[in-house]
Amino acid sequence: MPLQTIAPRRLYRQIADQLRTLIERGEFAVGSRLPPERDLAVQLGVSRPSVREALIALEVEGFVEVRMGSGIYVCKRVATRERRVTAEAPLETIRARQLIESELAAHAARHMKKAQIAGLRDAISQMEADVIDGTLPTAGDRLFHVRIAEASDNSVLLRIVTELHDERHNPLFAKFGSHFENTKSWGIAIAEHRSVVDAIASRSPQAARSAMSFHLHNSHARFTANWTNDGSEVAIVRRVTPRKTA
Repeated sequence: MPLQTIAPRRLYRQIADQLRTLIERGEFAVGSRLPPERDLAVQLGVSRPSVREALIALEVEGFVEVRMGSGIYVCKRVATRERRVTAEAPLETIRARQLIESELAAHAARHMKKAQIAGLRDAISQMEADVIDGTLPTAGDRLFHVRIAEASDNSVLLRIVTELHDERHNPLFAKFGSHFENTKSWGIAIAEHRSVVDAIASRSPQAARSAMSFHLHNSHARFTANWTNDGSEVAIVRRVTPRKTA
């Protein structure tokens, strides 16, 4: 029998596979509510964000249903459920973007020309127009972040930022968005984008770095916010104030 290649599995996938096995064995009956995220995280010895990614993956696959304000419930199995999700982990992707794009914002503060800064403001205007029209402002959001990466004049960094941003179209990321993104959250995100532009325009690398880090930290926090009202979970959104520059 020929040997088969051993493929590394993402952490959320390992968690999802364990939970799926328990569901299939009847450990969690159809219609029952799964334990709170924090309890699952403790039992599995992993972080709560990783548990959330696993639960969202199981929802995409049709094993569970997320009921905002109530919890996660086991669904009746159907033959037409989605194929197994193997996409990049959204929360890890956001953290990677935070590390990379914060430095790119600092670089932009040193090197961006006035016309390029105007291009960032145009991207924000596009986002605002889309929100008013009831459209997800993802095109303007992508344009904003790509234009900051373009200011680096580094094709590798531009490719990395573009690919990381485009992960938001994978099914796992899209499901996160359906739960946690809305007109209000996008309004807050647009204000954060505006702060990044103001910091870049002020020619302060430290302020630009902090503003971008603040924005992507909050993007992560919005995807890990409380989704139950029964007291079994607590909100984990934390506001981080950028350091003031002299």
